[in-house]
Amino acid sequence: MSQVSDLFSQFSKHISPAYNHDRCERSVPMRLYSMQKREFALVVLAFLAVYFLLIVIGLSGPPITEIEHQVGTLLDNKDNPKSLSKGPFYIRTNQLSSYHQQLWLIGKMQVKDRDGETFQKNFQVEVSITGVTAANVPLSLLDSSSMHNRTRTLQCVGKNCQEINLAHLGFIEFSHYIFVVKFFCIEEYALSQVLFFFKSYNPAFTQMEIWFRLIFLLITGAAFVAASGSLRRFHWRDWSMEQKWILILLFLLFLFNDPQFPLVLLWKSPFPGILDGLFQSSFLCSLLMFWLCVYHGLRQNNRSFKSFYLPKLILVGSLWLSAFTLAVWERSNELRDPTYSYEVDVHHYQGFKTYFYISCVACVLALVYFVIRAYSELQSMPYFDLRLNFVTFFMVIILLATISMTVLRFGVGILEDHFVSDLNTTYASSSEFMCFYGLFNLYVYTMAYVYLPGDVSPAQLANIMKDNPTISMMNDSDEEILFGDECRKPLNSRVSDGDDSD
Repeated sequence: MSQVSDLFSQFSKHISPAYNHDRCERSVPMRLYSMQKREFALVVLAFLAVYFLLIVIGLSGPPITEIEHQVGTLLDNKDNPKSLSKGPFYIRTNQLSSYHQQLWLIGKMQVKDRDGETFQKNFQVEVSITGVTAANVPLSLLDSSSMHNRTRTLQCVGKNCQEINLAHLGFIEFSHYIFVVKFFCIEEYALSQVLFFFKSYNPAFTQMEIWFRLIFLLITGAAFVAASGSLRRFHWRDWSMEQKWILILLFLLFLFNDPQFPLVLLWKSPFPGILDGLFQSSFLCSLLMFWLCVYHGLRQNNRSFKSFYLPKLILVGSLWLSAFTLAVWERSNELRDPTYSYEVDVHHYQGFKTYFYISCVACVLALVYFVIRAYSELQSMPYFDLRLNFVTFFMVIILLATISMTVLRFGVGILEDHFVSDLNTTYASSSEFMCFYGLFNLYVYTMAYVYLPGDVSPAQLANIMKDNPTISMMNDSDEEILFGDECRKPLNSRVSDGDDSD
């Protein structure tokens, strides 16, 4: 009878395959498995409390941007009102420093009342830029030999017209700038006033940003070292999927907090800004990749690169490539010509933007599919429902908060710069910055605390078995414990290879 039982034991996985039969992967235990409901509540409460504290700090902080405006009638040397439709307008900035980070020149026209008439008109703008050093020496940045007549669109409802982005400097190199603006093909409209606005980042906000980026950077570095030390006791093959991803996300979060951010103030170059866009897009796309892998990977252990990771890399990689290309494309064009705008290259820009939206929709659909499949197959299984509910709860918080911040006209990378350049976008405090960076930092810290192993004694290390907790909780026979196969080998075998107690 025992021989027949052994025979069926050898072929049971081929005779009646069950869900747990393909889960032969062992993994280091996560703190998640030993947490009680009270501990879960404390973790969520701590997350929300610290996040609320960061929002309060942001609300008490300085505004993100500052605006200086000048009136066209005071800039025009001629007393002829018709010159408002032509110029030239000589506009000089107040004293600037590298703490202003970037500078936008925005124009806003007012026409004489046309009885609520709505109209749209294309016209040309010519802008020359001269930088003035601290020694009051002018240096031409964009003169008549290199500047372009850029086409802009004047959209008006009644006497109020939409603002027009005339020029954008991606970094501050001089203490003062002089802009000379001329208009063409707009003489047919009687302008009553032309307003010019200089918009830049608030130096007080820049100082606050440096300090909080440094704080997040130090905490992330310490968390990465602690996580690496906690998992180093085990062989990397025994780490669970979430534990492997935590180290990746902590490293990318370190880059997301931008250790080279002070170079923006010290190095007069657009390169630090491009690196910042690279770090941000890489972290956000990796977070999306993490969600896709977790929801799909919990249902199977056969995670080969070709069948499991490659399709997701192609999907998320297309999103990363389109987002990063959009940011670099506009920055590189603005470096050659500060008057460049995506509106002059609208066909290529719209094509990339459409590709970006398609990639976003494809990633969202894939994520929704994996979430539905994971809950339909694993929700009733002990311990796996914990992993599902935890990652889903915080994923919903992240998505809702991110969408809300975008609706409130604050984003990352290329979106952030476009929002800042809009006159309708005003920031009364630094709360948007604290909300965004605090959210992602706290999220990764919380995951690291929950997914990393807790305090495990040496005796418990010798009894750590499979990734599926329900398997390791089963009452195994003495023969299975004494003569267990490779799948049931203790996780600390690398540390104590001579220990044959199992």
